[in-house]
Amino acid sequence: VEAPLRAVPPSAPAPPAAPQEELYTVKAPMVGTFYRAPAPDAPPYVQVGDRVEKGQVLCIIEAMKLMNEIEAEVSGEVVAILVENAQPVEYGQPLFLIREKK
Repeated sequence: VEAPLRAVPPSAPAPPAAPQEELYTVKAPMVGTFYRAPAPDAPPYVQVGDRVEKGQVLCIIEAMKLMNEIEAEVSGEVVAILVENAQPVEYGQPLFLIREKK
């Protein structure tokens, strides 16, 4: 016969969770098609791990046949690209996560 399990009170409170890293989210300023490079045969503007400066072009969004350069609003390191190349994006949709340079 198995003994019933008893709840064991914790001997100390659990440590607080580590604070989540603050990342800056670059969002689409318009509806359109997301492109990582200036042309199909060109290298992408940025890759994950790249350091970027405020004002540096990150991608383009094509809207109504106009190519709109989307620039970094902060300096730091690109930690994630959240959209696939040539995918439609909505206004306010997150595009990049950047770890700000302090």
